[in-house]
Amino acid sequence: MNFSTIKYTITLIILGIVSISTGEIVTFVMLCFIIVILTNIHNVLKRILENLDKASR
Repeated sequence: MNFSTIKYTITLIILGIVSISTGEIVTFVMLCFIIVILTNIHNVLKRILENLDKASR
């Protein structure tokens, strides 16, 4: 596990505690989906940038 994965896990745990205490479980699930999707998009864009950097050398 790298630091960003741990950071996202801690953020999701905090969001989960807040959502359970306020009764907004559906919002928590939607936020989890959004965070996972954005993380995947970010990782793909990083891989594309690495490939472009390798190709330009």
